[in-house]
Amino acid sequence: MRSFAIRRILQFIPTILGITLIMFLLLNVIPGNAALSSAGRLELGAEVVEKLKADLQLDKPAYVRYFNYVGRLAQGDMGQSYLRRYDVADVVFARLWATLKLAFSAMAIAIALGVPLGFVAALRQGAWPDRLATVAAVVGVSIPQFWLGILLMYSFSYMMRLLPTSGYGDGAFANLVMPAVTLGVGYSALLARITRAAVVEVLSADYIRTARAKGLSEFKISYKHVFRNAFVLILTTAGMLFGSLIGQTVVVERVFSWPGIGSLLVESIFQRDIPVAQGCLLVIVMVFLIVNLLVDILYNVINSQIDFK
Repeated sequence: MRSFAIRRILQFIPTILGITLIMFLLLNVIPGNAALSSAGRLELGAEVVEKLKADLQLDKPAYVRYFNYVGRLAQGDMGQSYLRRYDVADVVFARLWATLKLAFSAMAIAIALGVPLGFVAALRQGAWPDRLATVAAVVGVSIPQFWLGILLMYSFSYMMRLLPTSGYGDGAFANLVMPAVTLGVGYSALLARITRAAVVEVLSADYIRTARAKGLSEFKISYKHVFRNAFVLILTTAGMLFGSLIGQTVVVERVFSWPGIGSLLVESIFQRDIPVAQGCLLVIVMVFLIVNLLVDILYNVINSQIDFK
């Protein structure tokens, strides 16, 4: 297990290098002038603009700026913001907890709703629970997040006066409920469909028929054989969905004025603040890689027969 974890961590290095190259190229072809954006106004002479470019090292070729960025990154330096000249790492990691809090809460809601719903639907194939779960999954996947967020705000904030409309507040649970539900509903529907498919596949296996022939109870079969074997696929899907979920926080954070990395990423792109945008994307990639490593390690907890090579 330890050697497997070390190998996976070492694999992070080429992955991160590839990601940094791609995001550097994409972010640096965005139309606009970072030097003008850093000044905050457009009425500048050519000499002033050139001086700003020199101060921000934008007068150097792209490949030089990329290697300088990678060199600073290897030392733990994400650079400085073009606009406010603060350290990128400080502002990005200050926003990280808010995004992780929202993402993990949404994933917990998705698992708590989607896995039981898909499990029950698979065990009752063709019956009304299966049809109801299928309809609920389709509806959950189809609802746009921004529309669901506005509907929740209208219902629970404006009409019932139960929850705050938006904002982080002091980090209270009440401020988290609506953003987490908005983000988690669609993923609960996806997990329900994946869970149903995984459980149906396991139920058709030969060892399930053998277990029934031996006289094992349906509860023991469902827990000991079906759930443990199906949950490997469910866990894999949840780990992959988490990366997508981190990206989807952008919409929810904008709707609910949630001060996370997603909203910071959008702001930095519109303001042409490339170092901050690169820092946000890099942290999102790192979170995704770490979560998937933890998922792989959890495989062994669920099924000790899995061989890590």
